[in-house]
Amino acid sequence: MGEINVQSLGNTEKNTSAVELKTPTEELDIALKECGFGWFHVLLLLASLIGFVAGQGVSSTTPYILPVAECDLNMDLLQKGFLNAIPFIGMTISSIVAGFLTDTFGRKIFLVYGFGGLFICTLMAGSSQTYLLFASAKFLEGALFGISFNPLMILTSEFCHNGIRDRVVMFQSSFAALGQVIIAIIAWVILSLNWKVTFFDGHFVLHTWNFYIYVMSMWALLSCLFYTFLPESPKYYISQGKFDSAGDVLMKIHKTNMKSDATLTHSELWTRKEVKRERSQSLRSDKVRSFKKNLVMGFYNLKPMFRRPLLYYLILICAMNFLTMLLFNVIRLWYPQLSAIVESFGSNQPRRDLCMMLDTYTEDIKLKSVNLTDLSTCVPTISGKETYINSVILGCVSLIPLVLSGVLVNKVGKKNLFLVAGLISVGCTLGLRWTSSKGTMVALFSSDVAITQAMMSLNQAFTVELFPTTTRTLAISMMMTFGRIGTLVGNVLFPVMLNMGCGISFYTLAGLMICVTALALFLPKKK
Repeated sequence: MGEINVQSLGNTEKNTSAVELKTPTEELDIALKECGFGWFHVLLLLASLIGFVAGQGVSSTTPYILPVAECDLNMDLLQKGFLNAIPFIGMTISSIVAGFLTDTFGRKIFLVYGFGGLFICTLMAGSSQTYLLFASAKFLEGALFGISFNPLMILTSEFCHNGIRDRVVMFQSSFAALGQVIIAIIAWVILSLNWKVTFFDGHFVLHTWNFYIYVMSMWALLSCLFYTFLPESPKYYISQGKFDSAGDVLMKIHKTNMKSDATLTHSELWTRKEVKRERSQSLRSDKVRSFKKNLVMGFYNLKPMFRRPLLYYLILICAMNFLTMLLFNVIRLWYPQLSAIVESFGSNQPRRDLCMMLDTYTEDIKLKSVNLTDLSTCVPTISGKETYINSVILGCVSLIPLVLSGVLVNKVGKKNLFLVAGLISVGCTLGLRWTSSKGTMVALFSSDVAITQAMMSLNQAFTVELFPTTTRTLAISMMMTFGRIGTLVGNVLFPVMLNMGCGISFYTLAGLMICVTALALFLPKKK
């Protein structure tokens, strides 16, 4: 690992003992501060951005291919809704065990194999010739991204010292909205074309949407390659007593950021044999001694979760996030399909409101399903450029709450901000029922998505505030699990409600947001 400069540490027993009083985590933070912020972190954030795009593609590519692939995969509205929802089933199942496995086996192995597996499953989805195969591939994509997402977020934060960690994590959170924009642009470029390649006498056919998914699979491959060459988290190495490996990683970060072979001035405690041996032995004995203790303490810490007031808060937060994520993902994932229907409605026909156009579309589908003898009636609803441009706008607008929430939350308070956002969301959702202008429709969809995204962030802030450290992680995990279940329920029920009548769909969604806003009134005031 090179020579160690111990001059700054001094040679006195006093200095040595003072340094030895620091915990490994404190020493890691000191070393990371000395490494600074440089090219290593730029590469780390670039890998994170690519991973976010790959992950967003799991759920966000499906809405763009629903209109063009409805005939190729023989889909009705209910099957489209299930296809939107099925990645979230995989995410929910895999995320239950992902946290434990990540802490046990490290972050890098799940990032490399997770994104590598995601690449293979996306290729399988792109090669699908039937609805069942495509849905199975999307389920596996969701499961694989579910085990990759937590390590992706954790790894970035663990390479940053306390002084920059919060800002880096906040900056990283904007990658989700940026990923939406990138995916929409790629969809615009590729799905506007008309490709069809036939193999094996027509038994294997690749359409434009197949090639679109092939292109999107490259993001998962790139992410896998990036994380292959990035090191494991030094914090994980410390937790396993591998101080040599942690020191090597820190030296690599320092060398990449500083562009020199100079050594860390505070790295003596990472390399002195007697200190490493003492700490490794202490860590191993603590693990053996504390396994049963931690297990008992873990169950003991769960007890407050099932007593008042935490049980009351948990039910309240989970219900709010269930309904908020339901609306957010229904509006976000169904927008490309609804926009394609409106865009293809016909400019020569008199302009009608959104629900009249959607009701006409669903009635046509019902008539086609009855006339089973006419196999030539299936004509896919091709999205025009307006759908893709508006999707880019929607993604850009989603970045706004990340800025406004941070500015307003300290001035007006989280609860008041949530109540106002809820009322605005109700207004936007009701407005969609009556809108007849394309511009107004885009504005309402974008505002609804942006506002509900801000409400989801506020839900997380409520959870952090209301739950103590010992139960906070479990509370957030349960909140997100219920939110994903809400996404599943919403995307399955929305097409059912569309078949019953467009007005029912938007009135129901608005009613649910009224419930969310009302539930927020029961949140306690900030102490």
